[in-house]
Amino acid sequence: MSYSADFDKVLAIGRPPTIKRLFPNSKALIVSGKVIDRAMMKKGKAMTIAANGRSSAVIRATLKAAQRANAAVIVEIAKSEADYCPINMWNLAQYVDAFCNELGITVPVAVHADHFGLKKSVEVEKARTDIPSMIDAGITSIAIDASHMAEEDNLLANIELSAYIPGWAGYETEVGEIKGKAGLSTPEEALFLIQGLNAHGIFPDWIALNNGTTHGIEESDAGIQVELTREIHEALGKYGISGAQHGTSGNSAERLRRIASETATTKANVATALQMISWGLEVNPYGNAILDEKGEFLKVKGAGVTEEMWQEMVAYANDKALKKGDYKKLNLPFEKKLLAQPREVRERMVKGVEDFIYDLLVHCFNAGDTAPLAMEAILEAGSCDLGPKGKRIENPGEWTREKILERARAFKKEGGPTGNFDD
Repeated sequence: MSYSADFDKVLAIGRPPTIKRLFPNSKALIVSGKVIDRAMMKKGKAMTIAANGRSSAVIRATLKAAQRANAAVIVEIAKSEADYCPINMWNLAQYVDAFCNELGITVPVAVHADHFGLKKSVEVEKARTDIPSMIDAGITSIAIDASHMAEEDNLLANIELSAYIPGWAGYETEVGEIKGKAGLSTPEEALFLIQGLNAHGIFPDWIALNNGTTHGIEESDAGIQVELTREIHEALGKYGISGAQHGTSGNSAERLRRIASETATTKANVATALQMISWGLEVNPYGNAILDEKGEFLKVKGAGVTEEMWQEMVAYANDKALKKGDYKKLNLPFEKKLLAQPREVRERMVKGVEDFIYDLLVHCFNAGDTAPLAMEAILEAGSCDLGPKGKRIENPGEWTREKILERARAFKKEGGPTGNFDD
C-alpha cells in the first residue's frame, strides 16, 4: 500500500496523543469523533455509520466498506456489550488499528465508547476512573448516557464527567431514555440539558434523543420520528450540536435518508442488522431479520456461517432460553468458533456485511467521499484537536446546582418501560 504526502501529514498531526502512544508505528488513521462529525457537516445532509463492533467480522466489514466508499466512519461498542461480546471499550482500538494496517485502510476512523450508561448517581464515582482508562486504551470519542436518570441528575452527571474527557475527543450526550413509543424526548428537555452544559462551558458534539425508535429487533413500523427530530435539532441550532441517531436497524431507507437530509444528524448507530447479516440470516431491505411462521430466524443457505454452525448456535440459544432479541449474547461464546471456520466462510461473513454497509454509506447516508473532508479538517486545524463547535451563550449564574434542581421540577413525568436498550 502506498500513501500520499497528504496522508502522511494527516497521520502525523491528526492522531490523538493516546493513539500515537499506543500505536507509534501504525499507519491507521484513528481520529477523534469530532473529525468525523465535521466531515459530515462539511458535506452537508450527510451522516455516517457508527457500527457496533460486536465481532471481528463486523469490524473488518465496516473498515472495508468505508475504504470502498471513501467514507469517514465510526466503530463503536457500548458499555453493556462488554458483558456479551469479545470486544469492549478497552480492546476495540486494538482491533481497529490491527485491521486497518492489515487491510491497508486509509480513511479516517473514530473509536467510540457508546452508551457509557449511568443509571444511578452513585455510578458517577466509578466513571471517574473508567473514562480515563478507556481513553488510555484508545477510545477517541465517548457517549455519556445518563438518560436513565432524572433530568437534573443527567445534567449534573454530564457536568461532572465532562472534565474527564480530553478536549480533543468526541463527546456525545443523551436526553430521553431510548425505549420506543413511551417517553419521547421534547425540545424543552433537550434545551434543559444543552443549555445547562453550555452555561458550564461544555459543548458536546452530538446529542442522542428518544425520537421513536427502539434498539435491537424492530417489532413495529413506527420507527424514527423525523419531524420530532427536526424540531428538536432546530431548537438547539444556536448551540452548534449535531444529532446522533440510535437504533437504526429496522427503519426504512427512506426514513434514514430523511434523517440525514432533514435534520442535523451526522452519526447513525447500526448494530443488530450487521450481526444478523454476518451470521447469514435472511433480512428485509431495512436489515431487520425475517422470522418464519414459527417465529424462528431464517438462515440463508451458503451465506454467513455454515449451516452446521448455525444449528449449534440455535441449540445453545435454546438451552439458555434466549429470546430472539437476546441472540446478541451468542457473540462472546461463539467468536472463537466463528474464527475457526474455513476461510471462504469467514470471508463471506465479512462480505455480506461490507456490501450492506457500503449501500448505507453511499445510497442512504450520503457519506460517500467524506474521508477527504475529514482529512481537510485536520489539515485546516493543524492538529488532532478541532476545538468546540459551540460557544458559551448561557449565564453560569443561572445554572448553579440549586437552580438546576429548581428548573428540573418542570420536567417531572412518569417513567417509561424498562428493558435492554443497546443498539
